[in-house]
Amino acid sequence: MSAPSFNERLLPYSQYLLFSRGYSSHTVEGYLRDIRTFLQFLQDQGIEDNAIDEQVLVNYLSLEMSGKKVSKRTMQRRLSSCRSYYDYLHEHDSYRYPMNPFRFISSPKGEIKYPQILFSNEVKSLLEDNAKRDDPMMVRDQAILELLYASGMRASELVSFEPSSIDYRNRMIRIYGKGKKYRMVPFGPSAEKWMRKYAAESRPELLTHNKSDDRTRRPKTFFLSAQGKALTVRGLEYILRSVEEKTGHYVDLHPHMLRHSFATHLLENGADLRLIQELLGHESINTTQVYTHLTQKDMKAQYESAFPKRSGKKADE
Repeated sequence: MSAPSFNERLLPYSQYLLFSRGYSSHTVEGYLRDIRTFLQFLQDQGIEDNAIDEQVLVNYLSLEMSGKKVSKRTMQRRLSSCRSYYDYLHEHDSYRYPMNPFRFISSPKGEIKYPQILFSNEVKSLLEDNAKRDDPMMVRDQAILELLYASGMRASELVSFEPSSIDYRNRMIRIYGKGKKYRMVPFGPSAEKWMRKYAAESRPELLTHNKSDDRTRRPKTFFLSAQGKALTVRGLEYILRSVEEKTGHYVDLHPHMLRHSFATHLLENGADLRLIQELLGHESINTTQVYTHLTQKDMKAQYESAFPKRSGKKADE
């Protein structure tokens, strides 16, 4: 009888992540991919998955990072995935897995990569220039830009909410976020203006572009593609690239850049970190903490660009 495949061995864990932890299928696949890499290493070395120790893990780190040129960031992620997996094994079969060996090894330290953001004046210029477009997709694209920046929602959240989720009176949207949790996100008057315009003028027109014969299968999501279909994350990314081309603002624009800008500008203007955590839908305050580093970094950059440069000569007194 042949040994079960990696997928068969990992099936209970994947179901645990999907149904007990509420992770998305995309996130689960990322975990499983990392774990399969480690299980393949064990198989190549002829080591049972319940017979690993610190030395085995040191060898794994050495092989992956030197021989295969895996980055520290990737290695940190793989170790985190395996650490979670062995926590699960220990909890569900402590006889075979009496401890989690990944708890006794540190992840390689890597350089912190801060997310890219736009300065407030760059956001203002982008929105103003996009609103000057005269093509049929301008209103939809403007509503998307305004809402991404005003709410800080994720790309997946923006493309999936429905018109019934919008409370225009209180300027709030109920969205279904990461971890299969609902939360309310606010939006401002400018976003409201363009969302109403899109809902009244552009969305009905886009629906006529949908050639589906079954009207009951027409998309229910608020934002639609040019073909009148439900917008996807990839479609949203394409829209933002086209916005760059149509406005001349080549800033590597993507949904998360506007989300990061939203959070950073809130913090710069005195918003509480806990509030920003709630608005972004972060489970841990540690995830939100990165924005404090961003504001310090931006403050230093602005200081150095604005402060008079000292010459070698003494200033006149």
